Amino acid sequence: MMMAATLLLLVSCGEKKDSKTLVLYYSQGGTTKLVAEAIQQALGADIEEILPVDPYDPDFGATVARGQKEMSEGNFPELQPIQANVQDYDVIFLGYPVWFGTYANPIETLLNTVDFSGKQVVPFCSFGSGGLNTSSKAIAAKLPDATVLPGYGVRAARAAAIPAEVESFLKAGGFLAGEYVKPADFPAPHAVSEDESALFDAAVSTYPMIRAKATEVAGREVQNGMEYLFTAQENGGTIQVCVLVEDGKDPVFTQVLR
Repeated sequence: MMMAATLLLLVSCGEKKDSKTLVLYYSQGGTTKLVAEAIQQALGADIEEILPVDPYDPDFGATVARGQKEMSEGNFPELQPIQANVQDYDVIFLGYPVWFGTYANPIETLLNTVDFSGKQVVPFCSFGSGGLNTSSKAIAAKLPDATVLPGYGVRAARAAAIPAEVESFLKAGGFLAGEYVKPADFPAPHAVSEDESALFDAAVSTYPMIRAKATEVAGREVQNGMEYLFTAQENGGTIQVCVLVEDGKDPVFTQVLR
């Protein structure tokens, strides 16, 4: 599994750590909601959904058009009042889908209207290809008086991986007690071989928006398989693509870092 750089892999379950925790999330297609519910169930935390006064159209194209217009005009959606008092909590897990490389527009309204000063904020998100790194940086810049911790992101196409990955992520961050094993750091990258290039191509072949050629790769052992960090050239720029190969399964990419 590939999450944030601090991901540690699960080897056994444990008991929850006590904390005053709120899971606060906006979900458009349902994947972010799955992550939110997994966190809430693991921690026994309070949970609340962020709801725009004017809901977005479930049609993807309509949402994209409205989202782009809002961003270009700086006119972000009004939200229904949040029932939870953020000041009552120490840790806020903040969830959203990634839109246009960053957090979804309703989160902009939330960050502009709710005081997160002094809180620990843990981003989590769903995406088509990536955006955890860019959205987390944007949240940290928006909330200079909060502590923004490493987050968790998952491709919507990999929703089945959410329960196990969330449990590992929570243990890695110290929110959930239990044993875990930290994967070794990636070694220095090397030029891709023909076999490694074919592995990369197979991992991204089902996602037509990635049109990249792998040039370098580093690999490390993880639980039940191998994880690779590919450097690739795309449209004259450089991206990094995380690829997971679990034992007996086809390679899949877990996120793109731009």
